[in-house]
Amino acid sequence: MKKKLMIVPLIALVALGGAYKFVLAKPKAEAKPKVDGTVYILGKEFLVNLTGGRFAKLTVALVIDPKDTAATAAAGGEAAPKVPDGFGTMTQEAVVRDIITNDLTDAKDTDLINRKGRVKMKEEILKDLRSHTDVKVTDVLFTDVTVQ
Repeated sequence: MKKKLMIVPLIALVALGGAYKFVLAKPKAEAKPKVDGTVYILGKEFLVNLTGGRFAKLTVALVIDPKDTAATAAAGGEAAPKVPDGFGTMTQEAVVRDIITNDLTDAKDTDLINRKGRVKMKEEILKDLRSHTDVKVTDVLFTDVTVQ
């Protein structure tokens, strides 16, 4: 009889714990991704002239809004023209490359060597990409930078 009396509160305690966990407890929020978008690497590196006779060689990547399909829109199909070596599948890649080249040409070497200068250059490129292309770019990344 005493064993039955001990089992009843134990069952009630387990039932209350289960009810709390499945009904009353707040669900854990899903972790937000650290990079919100698709990283599209412009395959062909940039070689640009800087002020003072120096030059820079760099690789650029773009973080594109996940809803934007511009990076994959040109892929596939027999009717699609052959893309030159080093160029990817973005439909407006030539326009993107032109904007980046224009923004970097005749820049000061310190604009690419110093962190503050790189941030400023990225912001300028981002602003120009947003105003002159249909690509929904959220960030510009310099993955490799060499200044000579």
